[in-house]
Amino acid sequence: MSVAEAEAQHDGQLVRLSVSGNGEASVETGLPVLDHLVGVLARYASFDVVLEVAPDSAEAQIVTAGRALGQALHEPLRAEWARGHGFGEVPDDEALASVALDVSERPLVVSNVDLSSVHVAGLETDVVTRFLEELARAADVVVHVRLAHGEEPRHVLDSIFKALGVALGDACRS
Repeated sequence: MSVAEAEAQHDGQLVRLSVSGNGEASVETGLPVLDHLVGVLARYASFDVVLEVAPDSAEAQIVTAGRALGQALHEPLRAEWARGHGFGEVPDDEALASVALDVSERPLVVSNVDLSSVHVAGLETDVVTRFLEELARAADVVVHVRLAHGEEPRHVLDSIFKALGVALGDACRS
C-alpha cells in the first residue's frame, strides 16, 4: 500500500483512504449528517474513502471519525510529492466558506463559525468543531475556517466540508 493509500482498523473504526481516487465514499458513522458531510469532503477532495465507526454516543462517533480520517491523512500530507498546504472556497446556496490548512507540529483549528447552538439532525453538539479538532490533531495540521456568509445550517455545513475537501485535495497533491 502506497502513502497515497492508507488503511487502519482499531478502536471501533475502520478507515481506508486513497488520495488519488475518484471522490467515492462509503461512510457509516451511525450519524447520517456526518456520513453525508464526509461524503461531501471525499467528493470535493477526489479521495476514495471507506469509513466505519462502531456505535457509541454521537459525540464519540464524531470524535472517532475525525481522528480516523486525520490519522489516514497524516502520511499523504507529508509525502514527497504533496504540497502540505491547501485552500478551498466553495459555496452551497447562500453559504460561502473557505478553508486554509497547512501541515504543522502544532495542530490547531481557528474558525469564525459558531454552530454550538445549532442542533443539526437532532445532534446536541457542534459537528464541525469536534470533527475538525480531531482531524487536525490526528493529521497534525493547522486549519482555518472562515464563513463569509450563511444562514441555513445545512448549507453552512456543506460549504465548510466542500471547502475542506478542496483544501485537503490541494494539500495532498503536487
